[in-house]
Order: sequence, then C-alpha cells, then structure tokens
Amino acid sequence: MSVQRDEEAVSRFVERFAAQLTEAGMQRMASRVFAQLLASDGGAMTSAELGEALQISPAAVSGAVSYLTQVNMVSREREPGSRRDRYVLHNELWYETFTRRDQALTLFEKTLREGAVGLGAGSPAGARVAETAAFFEFLQHEMHGLMDRWRDHRATLDLP
Repeated sequence: MSVQRDEEAVSRFVERFAAQLTEAGMQRMASRVFAQLLASDGGAMTSAELGEALQISPAAVSGAVSYLTQVNMVSREREPGSRRDRYVLHNELWYETFTRRDQALTLFEKTLREGAVGLGAGSPAGARVAETAAFFEFLQHEMHGLMDRWRDHRATLDLP
C-alpha cells in the first residue's frame, strides 16, 4: 500500500526537529541530515538525495555525514551495483545511543570516585565529586531498568 506524503509537512517536520536537535547541542547541518534520514521511508539516502531534499551542497552533506558516522548515528553503505554511497540510520538507533551513553557514564563514575578519594572525602570538593559519582551510578542503574522496560513496551506496539 502506497501512502501519499505531504512533502511540505515533511519539510516542516525535518526543520523543526533539526532545530530542536541543534538547540540540544548537535551540529546544525548534522541535525538537518539526521532529521531528513529519519523522515525518509527507507531510513537511507544518497548524498545527492540529501543535498536535493535539504537544498545543501555536497560538502555540507559530507561534513554532516562525517559527524553522524563518528557518533554512530548513521553508517555508510555502498549502493548495490553502484559506486554511490548511501547513508543509513542504525537499527534501534535510540537504544544504541543510550547504551553508548551508559558506557560513558561508567567511565565518568570511575574517574569521579577516584577523584573524590584524591580530593579527600571530608573536603567540600571531595564531597561534591563523590555526590556526582553517586548521581551517575544512580542514573546508570535507572537507565538499565528503563531500557528493559522500553524493549518490553516496544514489543506491544503495532509498528511495521
């Protein structure tokens, strides 16, 4: 079954979501490319398709894709029978993103705990750093439960 897309509405969504991602700290062009890929039915587009959809230069696409690849939000694949690359969103993108964030939190917590010892547990700085470590530990514990609940919930959704 083919669904008719309102290209103007798609464009508004892409720009609105990209602006929100940019406000949250992502590079502006990377935000636009990511939002465009997210809005594409196949979750994959070539550089030329991205450039045309977003009205941006090949250099802008290249820079955005380099960033998105570096942060593991997209991957580059060779289009079958062609020399053209296409850029593909990762499956379970958000789950993977939060899982990687969890790995960073583990590293932060370890460093903070070591720092608290070095600063002295009784010092104001040591106490502040120890509390930050405890916060990251709490966040990690909650994140594991949250991701488990997401997998259970996703299984109940009627998604293609």
